Amino acid sequence: MKVFFDTNILIYAQLEGAKAERARKLLDAGGLVSVQVLNEFVNVLSKKLKRSWTDIEAALRDALDVLGPPLALTLETNSSALSLARDHHLSFYDALIVASASAAECVTLYSEDMQHERLFGGLRVVNPFAIED
Repeated sequence: MKVFFDTNILIYAQLEGAKAERARKLLDAGGLVSVQVLNEFVNVLSKKLKRSWTDIEAALRDALDVLGPPLALTLETNSSALSLARDHHLSFYDALIVASASAAECVTLYSEDMQHERLFGGLRVVNPFAIED
């Protein structure tokens, strides 16, 4: 089962507490992210969490060690995201994540920010903090 992670899952893995433990467990099981997710990850670590660039680089290395190379953003992904944003009333950046996950043929998108159990074709959004193990 191929899974895709929204940025918030990577962010929680950098914190402490129950959500952080859940996020790390999910990430350890593997999955995919896009370059966009990594860009958002760096931005949140820098701006909101005030992490140093050295810490951010280490966090990126850790994420890539677990998940492998990110998916590139392509013109096709952009076009698909535009349609998703228009047709499903998503923000463009959420639509890019859905488009990337769909293009990679993932069946699950882990996200706290999108509607739990929402379907986009064969892709299901799951809020991992709204479910029990």
